[in-house]
Amino acid sequence: MAPMGIRLSPLGVAVFCLLGVGVLYHLYSGVLSNRLAAFRQKRNVDLRDLLALSVEAAVLGGKEVKQVREENGLQEKSKGKTKEGANDPLTMGDLMSHRKMYNIIKNTFPDITVNSEEHDNVVDKSLSWSRIIPGEIAEKVKDQSEVPAESVTVWIDPLDATQEYTENLLKYVTTMVCVAVDGKPVIGVIHQPFNDFTVIISRSHSGQVINYVHKAFGNSSDTVQAGGAGYKVLSLLDLPAENYQLKRLWTRLIFMFISPT
Repeated sequence: MAPMGIRLSPLGVAVFCLLGVGVLYHLYSGVLSNRLAAFRQKRNVDLRDLLALSVEAAVLGGKEVKQVREENGLQEKSKGKTKEGANDPLTMGDLMSHRKMYNIIKNTFPDITVNSEEHDNVVDKSLSWSRIIPGEIAEKVKDQSEVPAESVTVWIDPLDATQEYTENLLKYVTTMVCVAVDGKPVIGVIHQPFNDFTVIISRSHSGQVINYVHKAFGNSSDTVQAGGAGYKVLSLLDLPAENYQLKRLWTRLIFMFISPT
């Protein structure tokens, strides 16, 4: 209530309020616009960094795969049947590897899309990339190459050849990372957590392929059964056993870096 003898003009009050709003807008508009600009700004990803991270993620997942197998803690379940009718198993090795690989990539580059062969809701914000560029990568990929984060899609397979994993056929087991920019593959990493080729075929898809090979080349033709896409790619290298260091490097890095342009 106004003091005795003083009357407040509704128009004056309205003008005063408008002036107040104007002052506040002037003070905070700059801050808000800067924040909006930062939010709208496209974030970039350096592909050399992403390559190094992919290697670290594959190795980290491989450690989980190996530990679960050595401790015999598979806790095997079935995800159902493949379209060929084979069992599609799921183990704790798959899940533990997925959690490490997915979270370390997503924590480092939250704006990129990460798809995994497995699915799990466990979030681990404590995982972080070491930011170390391995010497092999630094030597072969000297220049940085940045791309928009929203153009990057990463696929991970936390445990390839799970069926062989459950059967203790560990030479077939790999962890894999594939990176695409605008749908074009640019980086691929295959890691063997447990450290050979005429025709490479899948253990679960062998029937029709063997029949075709024998029909084309005769029953004497040699076939090599191999489980897991990662193992098949590694087998193609056919590196001599004496060149162990080179084989070890290529076991960790396949398709080290392909320019997205």
